Amino acid sequence: MLNMVFLTNSWLSSFDQPGLCITVAVLLHYFLLAAFTWMCLESVHFYLALVKVFNVYVPKYILKCCIAGWGIPAIVITIVLVINKDFYGKGSHPESTPFSNFCWIQENIAFYVSVVAYVFVIFLTNTAMFITVLLQIHSVKSRTLKRSRIWKR
Repeated sequence: MLNMVFLTNSWLSSFDQPGLCITVAVLLHYFLLAAFTWMCLESVHFYLALVKVFNVYVPKYILKCCIAGWGIPAIVITIVLVINKDFYGKGSHPESTPFSNFCWIQENIAFYVSVVAYVFVIFLTNTAMFITVLLQIHSVKSRTLKRSRIWKR
């Protein structure tokens, strides 16, 4: 959906309908955040599968992932809309620029808080999960090598 909204964004913004442009910008923002949220959930799942291998039963795990994957971005979007729906809209650039017909977040602070900071937190989480999984794999490998040396003796 992110790709579909992104590809139709310029065409839909050419209708010069403020409500349509706000809707397209909200959908684009939502699906972008949802894609990153699902990426973060995949890293958490990877952590659970490779580090916490045993005794990791989470009741209704898929339902909880779906609520987080679709709900957290919805909360962020709702907060931005409650603060000011006019944060979304058509770019205020001169018509000669190629990005003049594009609906997106117009307020810099809203962009940095609701997109850049959000993606940065997910990046840090994914990096931490990746390092933890690598350390776990390395420790399993070193234990296996140690056991094989003992058996050879």
